[in-house]
Amino acid sequence: MRKPYLAAHSRKLGVMLLAALLMLAVAYGGVAGAQELPEQNEAEINAQVLLEKLRDASEGDAAKIATQIKRAWARSGSASADLLLKRGRDALQAKKPKVAIEHLTALTDHAPDFAEGWHMRASALYQQQLYGPALDDLEKTLALNPNHFEAIQGLGAIFEQLGDPMRAYEVYEQVLTIHPHHADVLEAMERLETQVKGPAL
Repeated sequence: MRKPYLAAHSRKLGVMLLAALLMLAVAYGGVAGAQELPEQNEAEINAQVLLEKLRDASEGDAAKIATQIKRAWARSGSASADLLLKRGRDALQAKKPKVAIEHLTALTDHAPDFAEGWHMRASALYQQQLYGPALDDLEKTLALNPNHFEAIQGLGAIFEQLGDPMRAYEVYEQVLTIHPHHADVLEAMERLETQVKGPAL
């Protein structure tokens, strides 16, 4: 039986998926150039340029470009916000998700427009199996950064946890429109393929 919070969010999951797919369709049609986004900081502009390269990158180059994108996303432009993000990540690596949530909650309070803060708190909540709150944070992440392929992957992981392999597979397919060589997503899709498409003849 689903936990009450998850049951209350089942419809919201579907709505969020549709919204994510629509945002991705726009993004896939062409990432906005730096000249169209004058309000962006340098890190965000660099990430946009790198996203264009990522879609056409070879398998050998994709991982390096993706790492560069994630580093750009992790730069908030605020030393205090960056410090809170580092503390949250360090706590997650130390297997202390509760401590991470404390730091990352302080971060999202301090910098609510910083997408990576919401994404990292979603990761900490997911580790605590708090899937409903993690979903809320992924929704905020994607509202701020529709191209955040790690957040979209997290959405797929939640669908898996909810026992919905079809939706998980569809979400993972959307990750590949941004990052075609995402190794973890390709592995997850291979794992789910039999459930989604049936056994090979």
